[in-house]
Amino acid sequence: MDKVKLGIIGYGKIGSQHGRSFLAGKVPEVKLAAVADIDPERLAVAKKDFGEDLPVFSTARELIHSGICEAVLIAVPHYYHPSIAIEAMEAGLHVMVEKPAGVYTKQVERMDQVAAKHPELVYCMDFNQRTNPLYRKVKELLDSGELGQMKRVIWIVTDWYRSQSYYDQGGWRATWDGEGGGVLLNQNPHNLDLWQWMCGMPKRVKANVYYGKHRNIEVEDDVTALVEYENGAVGCYITTVGDAPGTNRLEIDGERGKIVVEDGKLTFYRLRVPEPEFNASYTGGLGKPEVWKCEIPIKGTYTSHPGMISNFCQAIREGKPRIAPGEEGIRGLEISNAIHLSSWLDGQWVELPLDGDLFLEKLKERCKGAVIE
Repeated sequence: MDKVKLGIIGYGKIGSQHGRSFLAGKVPEVKLAAVADIDPERLAVAKKDFGEDLPVFSTARELIHSGICEAVLIAVPHYYHPSIAIEAMEAGLHVMVEKPAGVYTKQVERMDQVAAKHPELVYCMDFNQRTNPLYRKVKELLDSGELGQMKRVIWIVTDWYRSQSYYDQGGWRATWDGEGGGVLLNQNPHNLDLWQWMCGMPKRVKANVYYGKHRNIEVEDDVTALVEYENGAVGCYITTVGDAPGTNRLEIDGERGKIVVEDGKLTFYRLRVPEPEFNASYTGGLGKPEVWKCEIPIKGTYTSHPGMISNFCQAIREGKPRIAPGEEGIRGLEISNAIHLSSWLDGQWVELPLDGDLFLEKLKERCKGAVIE
């Protein structure tokens, strides 16, 4: 197929990583057509990577309206994701957005509304963890009913260690004005997306959130959140940047047993008889269902960011189904916003769909400058 003429907006850490993957031939569907960044030094890096003939621009707007690109990959600070995506879509460009979709749901809702007006355009999120065959298998087991109705989910994601030195580099990170949050907005968008992608959206959220507990930062660095689902299932989500070595363990309990994901392995503790059926028929007093420990084989390759961008290009050229439709970007963000809002409301339950106006009001109280709307 013809290569997609793609522009990268933001050539920082992740934007330049994408550029290097193109140079290495990991995304053969792409022709890097242009790069935009407000930092001249980053543009110099792009030219060093791709040659002096690479068109570069000092603003996103110049790249979007240059006529050089047919698609853009947006890799700038979080607040700017929706506004740049909107301008690109209104200019007729396909759009892929880096995580998170934005900082608050109201701005992402506007991005989704514009996308809905342009069904001819491909709109994706770069949720690269969705290409991990481990989590794809978990989703398959849940969607197929193999686990039965979900009863409980616990995800401990405490292996996102970040030192004070990381934050002392300065810049926009770990500030309300620059990043819009901490461990939830920086490290956890992929996990929160996977959580809702596999288990669905909860109906309400409450949380205990610490701000600057482990590091000298103004945003959250330690989170414990509880959720409830429509079917009565409950969940717990724990994350921090302060634990070493940390843990990444996902446990999902259902009527037919439980799934455990840890250390790159998927184990299914399968009940021979579903728990509700056993409970209704068992008359022996103390007892419990027979359980079989099954190591689930994982097939496939984790293609990460190159796989997502390849899928984006194939959706443009061939109409291939999108791995991470842009419209789904708001879901993990809504959970994140609800966690923050619960903590700002002294740990109250926050119902979903989220009150976006209330969240934005509370966010503005924490920002020293103007929140982008």
